[in-house]
Amino acid sequence: MTKSTARQTTLVTGASGGIGLEIARVFAEKGFDLIVVARRRAELERFAEECRRKGDADVTVVPTDLLAPDAPARLFRDLAGRRVDVLVNDAGLLEKGRFSDLDPERIERLLRLNVLVLSALTRLVLPGMIDRGQGRILNVASTSAFQPVPALGLYAASKAFVLSFSESLSEELKGTGVTVTALCPGFTKTDMLDGAGVPGFLAADARAVAREGVEACIAGRAIVVPGLSNRIGASLVQFYPRWLVRTVGGFVGRWTT
Repeated sequence: MTKSTARQTTLVTGASGGIGLEIARVFAEKGFDLIVVARRRAELERFAEECRRKGDADVTVVPTDLLAPDAPARLFRDLAGRRVDVLVNDAGLLEKGRFSDLDPERIERLLRLNVLVLSALTRLVLPGMIDRGQGRILNVASTSAFQPVPALGLYAASKAFVLSFSESLSEELKGTGVTVTALCPGFTKTDMLDGAGVPGFLAADARAVAREGVEACIAGRAIVVPGLSNRIGASLVQFYPRWLVRTVGGFVGRWTT
């Protein structure tokens, strides 16, 4: 799946900004047509116009609230059976603060989008990919998936699900021609980062993160952690005692609160 396979189609959720938008741009530059999904129509339309000016890709704009009842199933019905060669599950929510202080409705929304919607969309595209003997799925997780992060605990736990789920699927699908990649960025310059209270100078460029994620997805790699320091941290945490991992996570969580 390289630029020579032009006119394959990538569906990107959360494509109105941040990493999702940059992932869509990279796929467009590589010759993939796009289906872009997010709530904000205006941002999606601006991106589609940008692609039309450059001649990079044909872009189908699908404004969708993925938290609405049965949204994944309705999205695919609206696409009328259009083939999806690459699925990018980027849409997600972050909630910051003590779990006991979080609004129950916001807890449910985060878990539904970060876990249930991602799972449902993946289940919808997989049979077609398996039947065709080729396909790529890119799930956006986080370096927080590798350890608990108090004060961002719900978000980190949801991303741990994304990482584990992606790794499991990558093994299940061996020999089918379909691969699953978990993109695990650290702090990245996005609107979501503003909500996490992290200084911008510590954050990676969303474009660079997207480029690494797309390259790993096309290559069929199971996990990609952009940035040397992030890769080192994600590797070392596996060897530390859990009490130390929790303690360091607690420090980070309190610092960003």
